[in-house]
Amino acid sequence: MWLALAFVSAFFLGCYDISKKKSVQDNAVIPVLFLNTLFCSLLLLPLVLISRLSPDTLSGTIGYVPSVPFATHGYIFIKSVIVLTSWIFGYFAIKHLPLTITGPINATRPVMTLLGALFIFGERLNLYQWIGVIITIISFFLLSLSGKKEGISFHKNKWILFLLLAAIAGAASGLYDKYLMQHFSSTAVQYWFNTYQCLLMFIVLITLWYPKRKKSTPFEWRWSILLVSLFLTIADFVYFYALTDPEAMISIVSMVRRSSVLVSFAGGVLFFHEKNLKGKAIDLVLIIVAMFFLYLGTK
Repeated sequence: MWLALAFVSAFFLGCYDISKKKSVQDNAVIPVLFLNTLFCSLLLLPLVLISRLSPDTLSGTIGYVPSVPFATHGYIFIKSVIVLTSWIFGYFAIKHLPLTITGPINATRPVMTLLGALFIFGERLNLYQWIGVIITIISFFLLSLSGKKEGISFHKNKWILFLLLAAIAGAASGLYDKYLMQHFSSTAVQYWFNTYQCLLMFIVLITLWYPKRKKSTPFEWRWSILLVSLFLTIADFVYFYALTDPEAMISIVSMVRRSSVLVSFAGGVLFFHEKNLKGKAIDLVLIIVAMFFLYLGTK
């Protein structure tokens, strides 16, 4: 079940990537990110209210949001800082890079998570899973060659660096997720980490963006901003629930979640008319093959 949930989460992650690209393209990044965190919190707020006012309604279901002890809030706050760091770097990168580049690079993030899972949680991969990991690494190298055709140097482009930093923070978040989901309510963690992110982003908004807003890219409201929050909330809700399974392997869940590149790649072609697709398509095929081997390895 946890593997099927990981694929469901991957689909909504792909929809999230498309909406995110639409939201930040020629738009101010920080206000978009703030609204994203705000809407994510508001989408889960009804579950919190029902859990408090009528606990029997949701008791025993995944939608129930229990009260969280003060000490637990510290763990969740750390999660918020890690995710927000990843998002800030990632949003700026996706604004300036083609979606057909950012999607496959993000698809390599689980390789970092894998290394952490091996050393921290003692997870062990079988032959099929190792083949999937190696193919993913090869796809990243081929992607760098495709990027050069668009004038994107992986060594000199700062937005590539931003994307890699976002990937590192995202991998750390994935490893931390396994610990959190095995010890605390997944829905409570999701609600509170979104709430803390919203508060942190509000501080960033009024201290860094608002005073200089007239000198930077202006903010424009787009309905895709709301879709970013909706798709991300669904993707995370399913993902966190998958990790509550004691048998769930974070190394494999992270790999499968990055198959969202299939959806984001299609979005880059259909909605943003991105170019040089032939070389990127080869990279995409490699990622599909890698996902297939990972699937075989979990049977």
